[in-house]
Amino acid sequence: MQKIYLDCKHCDAKSVSFLSYCSEDESEIVSAAKSCSHYKKGQSIFYEDNIPLGIYCLSKGAIKLTRSNKDGKEQIIRFAREGEFLGYRALIADEPLVATATCIEDTICCFIPKNVFLELLEKNSQINKHMLKSLCHDLGIADERIQSLAQKSVRERLAETLLFLQKTFQDDSLQDDNLISVTLPREDIANIVGTATETVIRLLSEFKTDKLIDMEGKKIRILNKSMLERISHASV
Repeated sequence: MQKIYLDCKHCDAKSVSFLSYCSEDESEIVSAAKSCSHYKKGQSIFYEDNIPLGIYCLSKGAIKLTRSNKDGKEQIIRFAREGEFLGYRALIADEPLVATATCIEDTICCFIPKNVFLELLEKNSQINKHMLKSLCHDLGIADERIQSLAQKSVRERLAETLLFLQKTFQDDSLQDDNLISVTLPREDIANIVGTATETVIRLLSEFKTDKLIDMEGKKIRILNKSMLERISHASV
């Protein structure tokens, strides 16, 4: 981890984060109070069960949020990209953090202290509404995840996961919306799908043979989105 300086006014992610609702004065207050760090791939930003002292805003990069079960096995809850903020639910609820945030690529993340964030929530109704909308969105994703695990086959869940990753990790710089721009270990994909790594490797090979996907190094390219959508909804 390396400390850096990044002004909110010059942050590319501001336009897609809750900071876009800040006035110029509020942006200056946040910039003066926050601290920014550059994290290497594989480094953790915060840890499960820690007490939140503020919130985290991703300026660049991508992270995975994971929880550990009673056996110590990692479970991926969700991913986050530029402009997303983390730790706000635990902070608002005055509870420990429920997940560990680990970088899946080099990441720049800003930490905003608790008192500054809570004051923004109290005084800025637009930010308040944005946070409420984000909470509802996260709850909806969690509900869909539970339904998918309960009702869909592994093949259907893998197709659904690939479509989710393609939507989340499009390569905007290349204007290529079919390439999953982040490199995820097959173990992580299996973790999301809820199956063994060997099963995911076998099914990915079948999807490639059927020309649904292709491999570009360690990255996955979607070749037949409509067929993957049909597979993902086969039992719905």
